[in-house]
Amino acid sequence: MLQGSMVALVTPFDASGQVDYDALDRLIEFHIDAGTHAIVAVGTTGESATLSHDEHNAVIAHTVNRVNKRVPVVAGTGSNSTAEAIETTIAAEKAGADVSLSVVPYYNRPCQRGMYAHFKAIAENTGLPMLLYNVPGRTASDLADDTTLALANDFERIIGIKDATGDLVRGQYLLDNRPDDFLVISGDDGTAVELTLMGGQGDISVTANVAPKLMSEVMELALAGERDAAIAINAKLQGLHTGLFVESSPSASKYCLSELGLIGNHLRLPLVPTDPKHYDMLHAAMRQAELI
Repeated sequence: MLQGSMVALVTPFDASGQVDYDALDRLIEFHIDAGTHAIVAVGTTGESATLSHDEHNAVIAHTVNRVNKRVPVVAGTGSNSTAEAIETTIAAEKAGADVSLSVVPYYNRPCQRGMYAHFKAIAENTGLPMLLYNVPGRTASDLADDTTLALANDFERIIGIKDATGDLVRGQYLLDNRPDDFLVISGDDGTAVELTLMGGQGDISVTANVAPKLMSEVMELALAGERDAAIAINAKLQGLHTGLFVESSPSASKYCLSELGLIGNHLRLPLVPTDPKHYDMLHAAMRQAELI
């Protein structure tokens, strides 16, 4: 079962804008060594929007091969085209990924019936267990909790949701009404500890890119119900929880990782490196987390 700290891994690029597979290997080993519980490849934080289809599939396959079953690999395979989401999910399955992560269709903003039909089609035409991914702040579409629960009850292949709403009232509703084996995983670092203490299964985390050891520790404590200890460690991470979103993610994460010597500070347009005016704040957040 997926649980704990699951990093929404950045995709490193070199100075020419190509995927830097050597840096990707360093990141994977960094996370394995730090106790990260699962790796999410080519999600939103992985700049999936600017990878070609071939690159998308290649990064997932490379990640699966490098991880070599040491932790689960969750493959970002969502799209606002149902046919494309199915095609990408099939490719991830062939590559050996353990789970797919399928975002709510963005931009075309389907109604709830359309969202249900979209995920139904993926579940019926692919073989991987699927996590739904609701992030209305990015997609401009909000998967209603009752639609999530209908999908959870109707399709065994749909095993959980990454809930990035940050709304703990909604999170509690899902936890109270879900099937017993349906996973409710946070996608919002700022509220992830509370959702996990309420009965969730952990966090698909941006902060874990930069502070994987602390995120692993805090999620293990939260899963064990150790509230005070989890909150104490989470306090060290608050600067990163907010600071990594000072500009469009993953620009700040990539800056911090470059400062740690793990990757180059390179993004693909239209994303650009974080404005230097934020560097002092990001350094302070890393010091708060005892990273530098």
